[in-house]
Amino acid sequence: MAHPLHHAESSARKFGGVPSDYQAVHDWFDASKEHLALFTHRAMRHHAQGLFDAERVFGLTLTNSAGRDIPVRWIGEQHVREDCQGRIPSMADWLRRIQPEPWMANGHIDRHSGDEPCGDPRVAWASEVAAGRTVLGLKDWMAARATQATQSA
Repeated sequence: MAHPLHHAESSARKFGGVPSDYQAVHDWFDASKEHLALFTHRAMRHHAQGLFDAERVFGLTLTNSAGRDIPVRWIGEQHVREDCQGRIPSMADWLRRIQPEPWMANGHIDRHSGDEPCGDPRVAWASEVAAGRTVLGLKDWMAARATQATQSA
C-alpha cells in the first residue's frame, strides 16, 4: 500500500462504514513517513507492539459510521499485514536488522566543571552527605543551594 487512504479504503471494505472512519488510525501508523519517506519508516509502528500502542492512542474499539464497533487492533493488524507481506513482525524483527554504527554504542559522560551541580541534583547531594559536608535532607539541601545562588547573584 502506498498511502494511508488506501488502507482506510481497505478497512471500509473489510469492516463496513466509510474510509474516513479509519483514516486517523492509518495516518497514525504511517506518521513516521514525516521523518523518513522510505519503507524503513515502518520500523517505528508496524509491529506487534505498535498494535497495542494504537489501542492506547485510539481506545480498544472504534465505532464506524455503520454503528459497528471494530477493535482498533484489527484495523492495525490489517494495516501492518498489507504493508509487511501478510505478517505482523515483532519490534525485535525490525531492530535486529539495524546496521550498527560506532556512534550508536559509544556513549560518554560529559565532564562538568564549576561549582553548580549538573544533571541529577541527588548525585551532588549524596556526595556532600558522604563527605560529611551536609546533614540536610535532599529537599532542604536544594533549598539552601537555591538561596545561596540567589544571594551570590
